Amino acid sequence: MTLLGRVALITGASRGLGREIARLYARRGARLVLVARGEAALRDVEAELSRTTEVLVLAADVGEEAEHIAGTALQRFGRVDVLINNASEIGPTPMPLLEVYPWDALLRVFRVNAVAPLHLTQLLLPQMKARHQGVIMNVTSDAGVQAYPGWGGYGASKAALEHLSRVLAAEIADSGVRLYVVDPGDMNTEMHRQAEPGVDLSHLPGPDVPAPAFLHLVEEETVSFGRFEALKIAGTRERGNAMLDPGSSRIQDPRSRLSTSPSG
Repeated sequence: MTLLGRVALITGASRGLGREIARLYARRGARLVLVARGEAALRDVEAELSRTTEVLVLAADVGEEAEHIAGTALQRFGRVDVLINNASEIGPTPMPLLEVYPWDALLRVFRVNAVAPLHLTQLLLPQMKARHQGVIMNVTSDAGVQAYPGWGGYGASKAALEHLSRVLAAEIADSGVRLYVVDPGDMNTEMHRQAEPGVDLSHLPGPDVPAPAFLHLVEEETVSFGRFEALKIAGTRERGNAMLDPGSSRIQDPRSRLSTSPSG
């Protein structure tokens, strides 16, 4: 599916990975719905990308305003072809151990990281199924697979997101809608700095490095479901392999504990 003329809704789009994906999609001719909590940063993105394509920005909390987000996008464009659930909530910082994790903070983490992506998908999936075409990408982390002390709240929410994705993919397997779980890998982002204050992240790639994988998965991948490692896709493309074997892109030895962008 080419992005030219398509409508892509990206959450967590004001900075980091979401912003880099939006830049790539704009260059490919996609019309954009960009969502984040921070209106000022969103306006900066709008000013940059509206010179290239049509952009709708929504300063909204994905954990509280999914109906508003989906409804406004559909009212403006009449369709959403690509949904990227990238917004994420890290929780308290420094990140507490599970034995002392505040339950109300944990509820917020699960609401943003697992429930909100499913809710947005529920709202946008019917019009995708009606056209027998669409792509949904849920951005994950290997903290949802590996047991890292201190990462229990965030990691458990990503584990929930991954299993929701697997089950939903099985339920819609014959719909024509593709659903992918994508781990961008470790990145030097503001969210990572918040999660691990004082840690030197200068050796890590910026979010512009994994972002092209989200272009590949829309325009070149064909499998209905997969769990992909963005940096592996990027590395394969750099070696000149245009088409990626779906099995080879699934994470076998994940490294990244933190992957996504803050929810605002």
